[in-house]
Amino acid sequence: MTRIKICGLMTEEDIRSINEARPDYCGFIVEYPKSRRNVSKDQVERLVRLLEPEILPVGVFVNAPPFLPAKMANEGTIRAIQLHGQEDAFYLQRLRKLTDAPVIQAFSIATEKDVEAAQRSEADWVLLDHGSGGTGESFDWNLIKNMERPFFLAGGLTPENLVRAVHTAKPWAVDLSSGVEKNGRKDAQKIRAAVEAVRKIKGKE
Repeated sequence: MTRIKICGLMTEEDIRSINEARPDYCGFIVEYPKSRRNVSKDQVERLVRLLEPEILPVGVFVNAPPFLPAKMANEGTIRAIQLHGQEDAFYLQRLRKLTDAPVIQAFSIATEKDVEAAQRSEADWVLLDHGSGGTGESFDWNLIKNMERPFFLAGGLTPENLVRAVHTAKPWAVDLSSGVEKNGRKDAQKIRAAVEAVRKIKGKE
């Protein structure tokens, strides 16, 4: 059963599209101004209140002080934490002392060494992305053919290539952002198509 996460939500319209499509997870890039999808802690709180309860909100953080994701998780604003910067094992240990929320650690995959680092991570899940990270491009899925732990697959995924991605890479979950956008904004039809594609895969397994 492959799960699906739609990331980079910013607006109430995005939430309406998510509530209609019903992915398993949705993601918010929190307090990271370098991203065009950046939202503030207060914005996330407001948007999550509009979210259907069965959809799990994930806060995406890039080298943030550990107290920020921990506070948002402990307050119930987010239900999982995704680390997308250069957070190391020491950072993860500090975070674990502050919250019991599950953690997803992202890794940019360009070489076998990157895969080995992901295998060693003490996070609950790992997310495997393109070597440059956040480019909307896929990486060589052959690099992860021997991955021994559940992982989120990201990078260059679209409604059109999801079935091939799942059958080839065999991820625990898929993560889409730019692949469900049109003119830089989330597109309700693409979100719906992506979720429907994954649900059909579930039905066959």
